Amino acid sequence: MESNRPTLRERGILSWAEEDRPREKLLLKGRAALSDAELIAILIGSGTRDKSAVDVAKTILRSVDHNLHELAKLSVADLKKFEGIGEAKAISIISALELGRRRKSSEPVKREKILSSEDAYRIMQPYLLDQPVEQFWIILLNRANMVISTHCVSQGGVSGTVADPKTIFKGALEKLASSIVLVHNHPSGNLKPSEADIHLTLKLKEAGKHLDLPVLDHIIFTDQSYLSFADEGIL
Repeated sequence: MESNRPTLRERGILSWAEEDRPREKLLLKGRAALSDAELIAILIGSGTRDKSAVDVAKTILRSVDHNLHELAKLSVADLKKFEGIGEAKAISIISALELGRRRKSSEPVKREKILSSEDAYRIMQPYLLDQPVEQFWIILLNRANMVISTHCVSQGGVSGTVADPKTIFKGALEKLASSIVLVHNHPSGNLKPSEADIHLTLKLKEAGKHLDLPVLDHIIFTDQSYLSFADEGIL
């Protein structure tokens, strides 16, 4: 008589916390919270009888030393050598990587310039709008106040996140930035800076002086508006 009990793989997935299942995790925490293996697992959809889709994805990534550039070089035939990967799943992985390559090649070369707190707020909208958890970002600028890059340095819960000054200035020094704008969001919509926000800002401002990396502003971001420490005279 055929058993209706779930397989080992099914039992394993069903026992995970909902936030740890790739699709549910993306919905709850956003795409940036997923590992490479979890993103690939969503692409392939399912695993084998004894391995989850995430396990299959991890096996594929290990074969290329977790290097996505090397993964992009694999052909359909190469991917089909992995247990649980048929032609359709292999094509899904290759298509996704090709889209990523095309997106990269089509990115505008022109850098944006920050001349005001409003410019910083606008630049961060694609990253922080509708974020359900607090994140701390830095905008790195050259001497002409052109944006070199933006980086998320930490992510916390609904009510807070911790920003490590060493991480912030390490990234800025590696990119040869001339100045920094700090940005963190308040998912609650509250624009009032906390005592911790003010203390951290002043601490980073002082550290920036010693490194010749001035902190130009700290933006508290909400979906509706923002607060600028520089505009408010806090910085």
